[in-house]
Amino acid sequence: MTQASTISVERISSKIRKVIFTHPPVNLIVPETVLRLHEVVKELSADEKVHVVIFTSAVADYFYNHFDLTKIDVFPNDVNADGNSIWTDLVIQLSKAPFISIGAIRGRTRGGGNELSLAFDLRYASREKAFFGQPEVGSGVIPGGGGSERLPRFIGRDRALEVILSSEDYNADIAERYGWVTRTIPDNELDKFVDDMASRIASFDKTALVVAKKQINRATLPPDADLQAAYTEFMESLNFPGFKPRAAKFLKFLTDLGIHDLEKRLGHYIGLASKF
Repeated sequence: MTQASTISVERISSKIRKVIFTHPPVNLIVPETVLRLHEVVKELSADEKVHVVIFTSAVADYFYNHFDLTKIDVFPNDVNADGNSIWTDLVIQLSKAPFISIGAIRGRTRGGGNELSLAFDLRYASREKAFFGQPEVGSGVIPGGGGSERLPRFIGRDRALEVILSSEDYNADIAERYGWVTRTIPDNELDKFVDDMASRIASFDKTALVVAKKQINRATLPPDADLQAAYTEFMESLNFPGFKPRAAKFLKFLTDLGIHDLEKRLGHYIGLASKF
């Protein structure tokens, strides 16, 4: 039996699409997720009618979570003509896509999931239920999906260092204060707010939207080569001496606690893993 894709696309209107991530129990990003998202971004970029794309999750408590490192050996690493891996090409093409991308963020978004969200044009977060983090350093590796390149541009060098070096979880209020998200919205208002914003933007002329986005991109996006360099460094960091011992500790946490208890307080357990 063919497994259903972790990614589905819903047609909201002629100008609006919704991309939904569904990979229970905790929405870990797997190879199929990356491949399908890459296809979806290309498909929607080629559709001249699409003005706005909303990214959301169908799994309670989790938005786009971190990579499933148990499958890292089979993540797609082929490079394109520009020398970019498929993940790097995904986040580059998403930032430059001829549509406006909006994240409706509810639940945990960490590591690769956070790096994907940083490539969105707009990020609206549930005030009560959104949490963010870059857990790599505390896990013995380094970010590689764009966090090191994009976060400093949003929140500044010192706060980016705090986030990445601490590997802690950050709630939506702090994320908003730092400039990590566009704004926070009360959870019971989030979906309507995002739908209304998408409808408003989609009602405007697409040429004006796309050219205005290009202007902002020119002033704010990291160089493409830096994103690929970071991905290469991440893959190399899987051989750092601290990674395998920490991975073993997390496996024990997983066995003792179960995946939900571990993932809901991942920042806490990353800190705990370094104490024994």
